[in-house]
Amino acid sequence: MKLAHTMIRVHDLEQTLDFYCSFMGLQEVRRKDLGDECTLVFLTDPAGHYHVELTFNKDGRSYELGNQFGHLAFHTDDLEAVIADVEARGWWYRRSKPTSSSKYIFIKDPNGYDIEILQAR
Repeated sequence: MKLAHTMIRVHDLEQTLDFYCSFMGLQEVRRKDLGDECTLVFLTDPAGHYHVELTFNKDGRSYELGNQFGHLAFHTDDLEAVIADVEARGWWYRRSKPTSSSKYIFIKDPNGYDIEILQAR
């Protein structure tokens, strides 16, 4: 088997697309508008290896993140550049502990989902 995608529900599609495309560097590869029900937008990394499906339900319902979902994780070749960008935007972030063998930060997307950005090895 091969992993197809991860779906997350979003409350503001344009703000979420700005975060994942402009900041995270993902690219929109497909969009499906299901009328008054919802809009599905599929994003991928530049290599096309992984997809995230954004589901925007148009009925105005709100969502709670709950405690089952952990986070989405992304690799970067330059964590310090990402941190500088996050700081320039005035966003909150949490760094890995100095004693950790991995270097990463956690931020939140516009919907409150935790995003881990790891320094590629």
